[in-house]
Amino acid sequence: MFIAMNRFKVRLGYEEAFECIWRERESHLHLVDGFIAFHLLRGAEADDHTLYASHALWRDRAAFEAWTHSEAFREAHKNAGQNRHVYLAGPQFEGFDVVQRLSADDAPEAEPSANQ
Repeated sequence: MFIAMNRFKVRLGYEEAFECIWRERESHLHLVDGFIAFHLLRGAEADDHTLYASHALWRDRAAFEAWTHSEAFREAHKNAGQNRHVYLAGPQFEGFDVVQRLSADDAPEAEPSANQ
């Protein structure tokens, strides 16, 4: 698996506008081979911004990179420059290959207690 993240420093007072931009845009991700899930995360507030991160889970790095060269990517990002006033700085991309994955489904079954 591959995790693609972007960090955004959103100017104080523009948090609702930023979240609205993301809620209302057509991401086209659900149509892309290898896409698994997306989360928009709100982080801590600093003196001049609120930190956000977009977190997308992909089957592998190749699927993510194919998306970045696709028409779906161009469509999803075609209006990105129209909202520069919302951001303190441009997004900071971070990509991660998953080296270990644990989930609640991976937990071992509990041993029966001696009193059962």
